This record gives sequence, structure tokens and C-alpha cells, in this order.
Amino acid sequence: MLLHSLWVATALMLVIEGIMPFLNPTVFRRALLQMAGMKDQQLRMIGLFSMVFGLVLLYWVN
Repeated sequence: MLLHSLWVATALMLVIEGIMPFLNPTVFRRALLQMAGMKDQQLRMIGLFSMVFGLVLLYWVN
């Protein structure tokens, strides 16, 4: 059951991450170029915020 849930979560993540480059590749490319120019600390903070937000959302949904 847990393995199945992890596969479902991974599949949903891939679908959601693919929406932006599919709908607007120019904006997506510009965002990636901006991220490439960021300092490591900035990227870490974005990653931390994303993980915390995901955990809060997961807690709220369940």
C-alpha cells in the first residue's frame, strides 16, 4: 500500500511539474534562467519553503 501511494504521488508530481513547460515554455525557460543565477542560500530557502508548504498541505488534506 505504501509503495503504491509513493508511485501515485510521484506520478502526480510529474504531471503537475509538466504543466508549466507545456503551457508556456518561454516563461518556464525564463524562470529556470533566473533560478540558475540565484545564490545557493536562496535556492535552499525556496526548497525549504516548498517542503514545509507541502507537509502542511499534506497534513491538511489528510
